[in-house]
Amino acid sequence: MRTRALRPLRSAHRRTTLAAALLALSGALAACTSTPGGSDGPGDGSGGGPGASAASDAARPEPVRLTTSFADPTAVPVAAPLTVATSSGTLDDVAVSSPEGDVAGSMAGGTWTAVDRLEPGTAYTITASATRSDGERVQRTRRFRTVDLTLDEQTFAAVAPLDGETVGVGMPVVVSFDLPVTDRALFEKHMRVTSTPQQRGSWFWLSNREVHWRPATYWKAGTDVSVDLDINSLPAGRGIYGQESRSIDFQIGDAHVYKVNARTHQMQVFSNGDLLRSIPITTGKPGFTTRSGTKVIMEKFETKRMNSETVGINRNSPEAYDIDDVQWAMRVTYSGEFIHAAPWSVGSQGYANVSHGCTGLSTADAGWLYAMSRRGDVVEYTGTDRQMTLDNGYGDWNLPFADWKAGSALS
Repeated sequence: MRTRALRPLRSAHRRTTLAAALLALSGALAACTSTPGGSDGPGDGSGGGPGASAASDAARPEPVRLTTSFADPTAVPVAAPLTVATSSGTLDDVAVSSPEGDVAGSMAGGTWTAVDRLEPGTAYTITASATRSDGERVQRTRRFRTVDLTLDEQTFAAVAPLDGETVGVGMPVVVSFDLPVTDRALFEKHMRVTSTPQQRGSWFWLSNREVHWRPATYWKAGTDVSVDLDINSLPAGRGIYGQESRSIDFQIGDAHVYKVNARTHQMQVFSNGDLLRSIPITTGKPGFTTRSGTKVIMEKFETKRMNSETVGINRNSPEAYDIDDVQWAMRVTYSGEFIHAAPWSVGSQGYANVSHGCTGLSTADAGWLYAMSRRGDVVEYTGTDRQMTLDNGYGDWNLPFADWKAGSALS
């Protein structure tokens, strides 16, 4: 059995028993059944007896019946657009409601069309009013239920940054799906990033499970950003649908850019364009060369255990290490590069590269840098012949923007 990460549970209606669901559906079917006169509700005519004249029948107004986009009210697909119209008369108002909330829609040409998608496994009620041919206003009601979906048929979108978080100018919007999205273009059409002040940017699909958005250049300090993923019940392809929509707002802090030169063994710390300090550092020695390119701080730890086995160095190797309490550690790659305090290499900092790929500082300098840094701050590395890759952390800035845009499903 494949174990999957826990995801947010759906509301209580998805745990109803089969018996309760069948009972609800029987009521829905009863409500959808036409009367002997053929209407969706009470008879519209004056109802003469068996001896009523042909003239009386001719004068009787035609019944108002609702017509909908679905054929089977017990198994309505969530992806199908919901429409409501009438077979006669003039449709005036439509309301569609469920325990999950109301469904928004608009009226055009006598047909009401939902602008919201439907929730799976949910009972809905259509309440409509129409004007009959004789001018009388009548009301009609229909009920239906959408098909249910298992968690294996729904993909959940995790988003970084977090809602309300303040991040650095290099932070991309990172959306990770727990099940693959094969219809990338459809999803991308429903994913928007807006900002104040406005900055142009683009999505880039690293895979069917991960997509990033970044502006053409680093964010402007002080920018407010909103992310709107309108993917609830949206078909992702191959029988998978979006599990829920997401809305995230975050802010961009001061422009922190740290320039590391592995040849001069120095880090220049810039804030909003001003050089605050030059710090002596050490980077990776031969065989453990630090990658050149643009990196982004991904996470921070006041103390972190660092074990060489996690980066492929055997415990019996002369290069092995296991340090329980490395201070002021900030991750910049998935492969294990950090900026951190390295009191054991202070004598080499500013003079030689002696680390296993990390950027080592004195404890005092590392603490000062850690205190001012946040996720999304930029670290630009130069001076080595080993290049940073796009997917080894937030490597987004290592592609020119023209190439980045080509990674959009809509390009």
